[in-house]
Amino acid sequence: MARDYIEIEDVPKGYESRVKQNLSFKTGKFVWKGGFRTALDPSTITSDNLYVESETGMKMATKFNYNDADMEIEVEPLEAYAKDTDYYLNITTRVKSRGGQHLKEPIQVKFRL
Repeated sequence: MARDYIEIEDVPKGYESRVKQNLSFKTGKFVWKGGFRTALDPSTITSDNLYVESETGMKMATKFNYNDADMEIEVEPLEAYAKDTDYYLNITTRVKSRGGQHLKEPIQVKFRL
């Protein structure tokens, strides 16, 4: 039986079925993985446009990996997330496709360990 090791507390309307977790054990250093329908402009995948922040508004240090062939991005924290703290994964409209189209609306996912 699958267990939920993180609490997904808030997801933008229309994205509810797209946000899932696939963790085998509880860890504070899990990687967010996101898929897109079109290839992204890698120059727009920056810590200003895609980031995780704590409930106090502090940005977490993260590392990005973008797989152009699969149109998938991974966001990995450089330090572990703290227990019982709310965090927000943010993707701004400044993220663009290779064709120059901006994301239509910002995405924010609220989660906690």
